[in-house]
Amino acid sequence: MTIKKNELYSSLWASCDKLRGGMDASQYKDYILTLLFVKYVTDKFKGEMYADIEIPQGGSFDDMVALKGSKNIGEEMDKFIAKLAEENDEQISYNARI
Repeated sequence: MTIKKNELYSSLWASCDKLRGGMDASQYKDYILTLLFVKYVTDKFKGEMYADIEIPQGGSFDDMVALKGSKNIGEEMDKFIAKLAEENDEQISYNARI
């Protein structure tokens, strides 16, 4: 079954609206852009020895997905993002000293 481009966009838009709930769209975009960034860097740099961005153990997008259904998913996702930021803040500080 082939899906037309406009049908796909409509379906994605409806899904986003359902996920967003009562949250303002300007606030929602901050969450989505953060998730997209984490997904991108995880896909690009996970497991690379000399990567520009370090993906710490337990701090990947896959680890976030594993939280599906968790009661405190928001807090746990914040911890993943903090772990990713902390790991790379240390990398930036280390590279600046060299």
